[in-house]
Amino acid sequence: MIKIHDINKTFGENHVLKGISAEFRDGVCNLIIGGSGSGKTTLLKCMVGLHEPEIGSVVYDGRDFTRMKFEERIDIRKEIGMLFQGSALFDSMTVEENIMFPLNMFTEQHRKEKLERVNFCLERVNLEGKNKLLPAELSGGMKKRVGIARSIAMNPKYLFVDEPNSGLDPKTSIVIDELIQEITEEYNTTTIVVTHDMNSVMGIGENIIFLHQGEKWWEGSNKEIAHTDNKELNDFVFASKFMAAAKIKL
Repeated sequence: MIKIHDINKTFGENHVLKGISAEFRDGVCNLIIGGSGSGKTTLLKCMVGLHEPEIGSVVYDGRDFTRMKFEERIDIRKEIGMLFQGSALFDSMTVEENIMFPLNMFTEQHRKEKLERVNFCLERVNLEGKNKLLPAELSGGMKKRVGIARSIAMNPKYLFVDEPNSGLDPKTSIVIDELIQEITEEYNTTTIVVTHDMNSVMGIGENIIFLHQGEKWWEGSNKEIAHTDNKELNDFVFASKFMAAAKIKL
């Protein structure tokens, strides 16, 4: 479990995060949603140490990450997997080399052990035998799956996912969502997904926090979201005519 308390982050005079507190549970997909500029990605970056909040704490299973020195954070960083919005694959590296990268960085395993782990991860994301392909030879959905394979290479306790369905067609988005959910449940991972995809919200949003103008405006599940009277949340989730009609049926 990850607990955050009273997270505040400013950039100059721009107060981006205003006292955010939440708990992210093990074994479920925890979603952070909100409009553009609401602070979703900034919050994620504060949680993994890419930004430092001025006030507040990020606690990984009782370990206060925000109070640690840089070198003390390494053990927790080894337990974190991250899927970036654009997959962030190294263009000059093969699929195999991309997935092996964190193993080379953080372990002293022999190459045979690393390759076995790479092949396991590729099998887990249904990309067996694609080891020698370059990112330029992959479709958008395949790049996302390679990114997921790399993010789980270290068998992380904590998985952070930033806009996993950005640029994907609806069918592929569902495949990615289901894969993230399966991995989360299978390994009891603490998974945090930043998304604006309403199909993801309704499909895998077991625990959701909604940010509005830098504040936590609502918290609940995908089952509860259809019955809330929170105006800002309704305006965001059910903005389209299709989603508005779906809410009426729900």
